[in-house]
Amino acid sequence: MRFGLFSHVPWPEGVDPQQVYEETTEEAQYGEELGFNSIWLAEHHFTRYGLGSSSLVLISSIAAQTKTIRLGTAILVPTLHNPLRLAEDTATLDVISGGRLDVGFGRGAAGYEYSGYGIDREESQARFQETITMVKGLWTTPEYTHAGQYHSTNHANLTPPPIQKPHPPVYIAATRTPATLEFVLSSGHPLLMGVVLDTPDALALCQRFVGRSKEAGHNVLMSEIPFFRYFYVAETEEQARRDTEAGLNWTMDVNQWRRVFAEGSELSAGSLDEFRAARTELPPSYEYLFANRAFIGTPDQCTAKIQALRDEGVEYFGCNFSFGDMDHKKVLKSMELFSREVMPRFS
Repeated sequence: MRFGLFSHVPWPEGVDPQQVYEETTEEAQYGEELGFNSIWLAEHHFTRYGLGSSSLVLISSIAAQTKTIRLGTAILVPTLHNPLRLAEDTATLDVISGGRLDVGFGRGAAGYEYSGYGIDREESQARFQETITMVKGLWTTPEYTHAGQYHSTNHANLTPPPIQKPHPPVYIAATRTPATLEFVLSSGHPLLMGVVLDTPDALALCQRFVGRSKEAGHNVLMSEIPFFRYFYVAETEEQARRDTEAGLNWTMDVNQWRRVFAEGSELSAGSLDEFRAARTELPPSYEYLFANRAFIGTPDQCTAKIQALRDEGVEYFGCNFSFGDMDHKKVLKSMELFSREVMPRFS
């Protein structure tokens, strides 16, 4: 199996952004040392939920401080980017990294992110598909010309071209919108499965995608789909629960809070404690996530959960060790325990 790392790059209260970036970079460096195949970072804007507003800049910094670990975007939101700029930036990063870039695209920007960029969310599906089509065209086609609904270019020659041929591997996330799933199926690229669905629902979606991909003639296999889960391993289940409960609750709370906003964001709306006291609905509880979405426990417990995925055909598993206000030293310790006690069982 291949094992990756994933992070939203969360920004807890009272922590300096530079510290967040430094710790994320250290996780990538240590992950490379421990034998992880990849690290994937998310794009988010205007929120503490994630400091990946310029995720390609952050990944470029990580590229300069690593040698072998693959560098993934999970995900880039193409709707918020000029396709020529996005093609140039990703191609440049592929060259800088020596051909280590994996590009994951997704449409999942919150409403306030679209409004902050002055983009109508109702246009997001069409912009999403057009931008991805253009980026791939620019990566591969000299004198590329496109006259689209939202973007146009005439005889553009991408410099530099990406190292990987015909282009960096592309993955596309689709969790809830049928039109997005249809686009992924038509593209021939693998699905990318994030942490937002419960594990049984995520598996069912992957299986449906694999079946329909075969019918469409692309035959993308389950083994090609990166499958991410909130993840933490400790010597005892009690320790694992104690280390992760606050961080996972913070993640759910901030995710719920940020989605309240059609404009602006939670950054100028008081404290998280005030939001918690005022809300009328609760996000998924820690116990629910522990049972249905997160892989948290002892090496034996985590091994059993990963093996259950492998039995369904999953061969690329991504670990979201760092979520919420997780203690950085504990994250590194959990990564080391995983590499020593769990990873060898799947070699």
